[in-house]
Amino acid sequence: MSPAIKAPLLPKKEPSSSSSSSSENHGSFAGAVFNISTSIVGAGIMSIPAAFKVLGVVPSLSIIMIIAWLSNVSAGFLMKSTLAGESTTYAGVMKDSFGKPGAVAVTIVTMVVTFGSMIIFSIIIGDVLSGNEKDGIVHLGLLQEWFGFHWWNTRFFGLFFIFVFLLLPLVLCRRIERLAFSSAVSFLLALLFVVISSVLAIIAIIQGKTKTPRLFPELNDGGLSFFSLFTASPVIVTAFTFHFSVHPVGFELKDPLDVLSATRISVILCATIYSATGLFCYLLFGDSTMSDVLMNFDQTTNSSIGSLLNDIVRVSYAIHLMLVFPLLNFSLRANLDELLFPMKLSLVEDNKRFFGLTFPLLISCFLGAIAIPDIWYFFQFLGSTSTVSIAFIFPAAIVLRYVTSLD
Repeated sequence: MSPAIKAPLLPKKEPSSSSSSSSENHGSFAGAVFNISTSIVGAGIMSIPAAFKVLGVVPSLSIIMIIAWLSNVSAGFLMKSTLAGESTTYAGVMKDSFGKPGAVAVTIVTMVVTFGSMIIFSIIIGDVLSGNEKDGIVHLGLLQEWFGFHWWNTRFFGLFFIFVFLLLPLVLCRRIERLAFSSAVSFLLALLFVVISSVLAIIAIIQGKTKTPRLFPELNDGGLSFFSLFTASPVIVTAFTFHFSVHPVGFELKDPLDVLSATRISVILCATIYSATGLFCYLLFGDSTMSDVLMNFDQTTNSSIGSLLNDIVRVSYAIHLMLVFPLLNFSLRANLDELLFPMKLSLVEDNKRFFGLTFPLLISCFLGAIAIPDIWYFFQFLGSTSTVSIAFIFPAAIVLRYVTSLD
């Protein structure tokens, strides 16, 4: 039987004065909940309905519950292991357990996940603003629907405007607690997306426009659907990968262990949101559900209210992703700095390093979003490799290392 998350895994150790000085401004518990929740509910929610289409309703809901529980447990193990030593970062606790190779491994994997997720966010924002073409079908973006086709509302210029005037000011924040308000707004926008999607699905059910959803996957086409199961499951794993945010959020609290309660609340909230989004969007769009479900909301409706709701859904979630973006950038920048400049002073106090890392990362993400057209393949890659390592393999390895050291 797995140990309860409240049970101390390692001997308790008071945080060092360097990490929790009384002169510092501590973050709030509510801010921690919003920051963790926003780290979880990112772009992954957009592909949850597609996972429902592939896996069926019952397996999808079951996997969401299982992955949510495992993510909460692994985050608890990770934070308690960190507090048993002198480190204050994910890479630091890996270094305590496995030396420099362990620290380098977790740093590189975290950078891959966060940078990949930032590119996915940017791709979705580009889809919402300027549309996309998939399987020969052109899905119009909001800018084309509202203003027609012009050079200034193409994907390149639409994303360029967002990066310069919206994302850049947010990524220049040096403390993660300052993003608590934007995280709260972002989480509320995600809830708005779920509510509107649910309302549209209920209306479609009342009008008899929905089809009976598949409760289980269909395996009747020569094994193709069977292998597709292995591409859908990693999408859900990716959607629950937030462990790179646990340390920066936790060590800005007065008691870093409070982040475990914040994590538990966040995981429960996000599992509920994922389940509702996947189920209602699958009911709404059926087998036409796309890997980025926001592109399904470009469909024309027979009423002005329906069109307005479709636009609100896309705008609200695009803004949500813009507000999640700086949280991932914060983690990516911190890990890259720790990898390149392990002996330097705090990144917050060094303007040259801070700006020297921030701008190249932002430019690289912009170029990646322009070059990569579809998020599904990115989710498959991240969910089957990097996110599994961050969320489960590395925390489990740390615990096993500690247990074997006692023998």
